[in-house]
Amino acid sequence: MFNSKMLNLIKGKFIHDIAIDLGTANCLVYVKGRGIILSEPSVVAVNKKTGRILAIGREAEKMVGRTPGHIIANKPLVGGVISDFEVTEQMLRYLIGRSRQKGLSLSPFCRAVIGVPCGVTEVEKKAVKDAARSAGAREVFLIEEPMASAIGAHLPVQEASGNFIIDIGGGTSEVAAVSLGGIVVSKSLRIAGNKFDDDIVNFSQEEYKLLIGQRTAEQIKVSIGSVFSDAVRSSFDEKSGSKEISMRGRNLVTGLPEEVLITQSDVRRALEKSVRQIVAEVKETIELTPPELISDIMKKGIFMSGGGALLRGLDKLIAKETKIPTMIIEDPMTAVVRGAGVVLENLDEFHNVLAEIEELEAPK
Repeated sequence: MFNSKMLNLIKGKFIHDIAIDLGTANCLVYVKGRGIILSEPSVVAVNKKTGRILAIGREAEKMVGRTPGHIIANKPLVGGVISDFEVTEQMLRYLIGRSRQKGLSLSPFCRAVIGVPCGVTEVEKKAVKDAARSAGAREVFLIEEPMASAIGAHLPVQEASGNFIIDIGGGTSEVAAVSLGGIVVSKSLRIAGNKFDDDIVNFSQEEYKLLIGQRTAEQIKVSIGSVFSDAVRSSFDEKSGSKEISMRGRNLVTGLPEEVLITQSDVRRALEKSVRQIVAEVKETIELTPPELISDIMKKGIFMSGGGALLRGLDKLIAKETKIPTMIIEDPMTAVVRGAGVVLENLDEFHNVLAEIEELEAPK
């Protein structure tokens, strides 16, 4: 007879364990024992005439804004939740299939840990689980993104002490105080990286009567984006305050192509309202956090993750507004999938941090 160790070994050969950060802007995949193996934009190109999926990920992203009328390149996730179930299922099937190829796994049995925003409803959680199961996952574990980010940042989430994390992704900004393997208080706001891009698009139309695309707005945000006002300047901002970048688009008055220069000051004005809402969310979360945990957080500081954390000066602005040291974690864009990967590697140890669990027995 086989002992339990031998049975676990055999079972392991027939289980494909993955962690997925199902983000609004990007999807990242972690394979147990191998680390992060995939990072693809959350974009799917669909032929409206036939309903056929033409491209997923990077190839689909190249088509955004460049397709004929019968081809749509869109994002099936809005605000971190599924807006198009069938397309999301196809994207998950693609990610799981690619992970099997890169992970050199022939296993038909797949277990998945998937990050979800902390503000999602039970219906939205069920949609994620159903899509993952339809795509080939037999066991689905859900983990809230702030918790996954905190674990990815190597914070002691299992200890009886306060940890404060801000995760600013593409669709949502998640703010949470974490202690003893659970989220004590949290806020979720659907203002994040994509909203910043929209702000720049709207600012361009209002100030310059220039229509630009989302990709141009994102390039501007990444190149010269800054959140410090003229009254709150860092040494970095003083050196680069005159930075500007060319912005090309269509003039809404003449209908002709035009190029104008946009400065860091312009971008600050464009982003000001959204950034203030995020700061207000952080302050409100702090106000709701128990005093004992606040004491710990003041010593440790506030940690920021997600692509939005890289917006210049945002950490300094939050530190100024909250009076708490604020720092950006190492490699913030992969924090959620790294944290989900840690949970995947140590399911028994981190079982209590999971938000939702669905277990099915492996086929005999």
